[in-house]
Amino acid sequence: MRKNILKTLVFIILLALYSGCGANESNNPVSTYEILLTSASGDKLALQDNVTFRQGEAEGTVIHIYPDSLKQTIDGIGTSFTESSAYVLAHLDKDMRHQVMEKIFSETGADFTLARTHIGACDFSVKGRYSYADKEEDGLESFDIAPDKEGFSAKEYAGIKDETYDLLPMIKEALAIKNRQQDNQLRIVSSAWTAPAWMKDIEDWYIPGAPENNWQGTGGSLKAVYVSTYADYIVKYLDAYKAEGVNIWGITPVNEPHGNNGQWESMNFTPESQNEFVKSELGPKLQAGGYDDIKLLIYDQNRDGIEDWTDVIFADPESAQYVYGVAVHWYESTFRVYEEIFDRVHEKYPEFGIIHTEGCIDDLGKDAPFGVADPERFKESNWFDNDEFWWNDNATDWGYTVPWEGVKVEDHPVYTPVHRYARNIIVSLDHWVKGWIDWNIVLDRNGGPNHVGNFCGAPIMIDTETQEIYYTPVYYVLAQFSRTIRPGDQAVNTQMQLTGLGSDALHACATLNADNILSVQLLNTTDKPIIYNLQIGSQFAEVEIAANAVQTVRIQL
Repeated sequence: MRKNILKTLVFIILLALYSGCGANESNNPVSTYEILLTSASGDKLALQDNVTFRQGEAEGTVIHIYPDSLKQTIDGIGTSFTESSAYVLAHLDKDMRHQVMEKIFSETGADFTLARTHIGACDFSVKGRYSYADKEEDGLESFDIAPDKEGFSAKEYAGIKDETYDLLPMIKEALAIKNRQQDNQLRIVSSAWTAPAWMKDIEDWYIPGAPENNWQGTGGSLKAVYVSTYADYIVKYLDAYKAEGVNIWGITPVNEPHGNNGQWESMNFTPESQNEFVKSELGPKLQAGGYDDIKLLIYDQNRDGIEDWTDVIFADPESAQYVYGVAVHWYESTFRVYEEIFDRVHEKYPEFGIIHTEGCIDDLGKDAPFGVADPERFKESNWFDNDEFWWNDNATDWGYTVPWEGVKVEDHPVYTPVHRYARNIIVSLDHWVKGWIDWNIVLDRNGGPNHVGNFCGAPIMIDTETQEIYYTPVYYVLAQFSRTIRPGDQAVNTQMQLTGLGSDALHACATLNADNILSVQLLNTTDKPIIYNLQIGSQFAEVEIAANAVQTVRIQL
């Protein structure tokens, strides 16, 4: 009797272990249940035919996925709220505007889960040069976030349809859309471009025109007497937004602490001065204010410079106790992702996260050899309602005309906007990045308004005179990523065997969710379809990705 019971228990255990094996270990072939495609030929999150896996080891071009080798947990994919975006949306009828917001934040739209906004003025403010406490004589007594909710007068701004709409109402509209959904996550990261001018040694928002070959210093730095006051300023911002029903998820001490050549609002920190600020002022005051759980991100500038900052701040236990991770941008190159730097930082400081907080098609229309200003190829504003612009090498950036030395022009070639986005997201997630945030979600047809003329591309561009709405290919690519890469998913170890292909021809990453759904993201940068083998454990499937396309292959393991 005991032997029979023991045999039965062993059988049950073995059956449970077998049943628990992933689909990749089973002898039963599995099929994809969803393949999505967004492509230069016009596909927009289009469903493709599913494929069936078979036993064996694939040869040729192979994407190896290892679902049992999990990496970082994802915080989300998203976009940004700016005053400029709110201003453009205020030109639409309310119903039309709400339809746009649904396309951005609802489950039937992009369903973004991560976002960023600015504290006080930035270049994508309509007039700029403001904070929430502009009166030096009373310190922070007059602190008020009124600039974020006062709206735009139709008398002053032609074409305004809703005078009450502004940055804060835009954020609240997004949260209202999220709150009616079961998966209602929207994590907002806030960044100040500068402290109030009176707190800084230059006593101004910025000073245009840097000294020759020096792009730092023109935003000024905090006066020693106001370092503590600036930390209070940030906490007051969090309090004010919380009182409005908006809980901020993450924060950075300042945007772009290296400066921006004095072109718009900025303020300088060094790794050492930000380290001192975090451990002596901001960290303790966040805790004292009840913001123990807020995600404090250091740095907030280009990827190539993060090691200098992490080696100072992550390595200091007094600061590190307050810090969640490091925020990065992508402007140092139009094609490099700097994944080797991410790998090194993660190896040294595996407990800290990396979040991409800003990237866009900057300096839209800048002249360059064979760039968008070439009259033989392009017309003015040719990026509006023209998918071909976004799918081909038509974009330029700031790297062609800069007043300082040390910029490698070879890192700034003319590029394809969709490729830059998809490559950066895929490679970043494959190398320890936890979240990825785009810059302005909406701009006008020229890439503004921007109070200093720094026009940029956006996923959605709107003609404020005609109310024509253009959802660019970048919108659909970001939507495809956002809908299939969710907070709480985990990155999966991925290896590529690109037999016969160039190193930039095909990119891939993968994530796994709590329901054991594996999502593989791929980018084909070439002008021809690519047939590759997707290998998961002992099974593989032959898959085709269209030319010039972003593909998502989803499998229930």
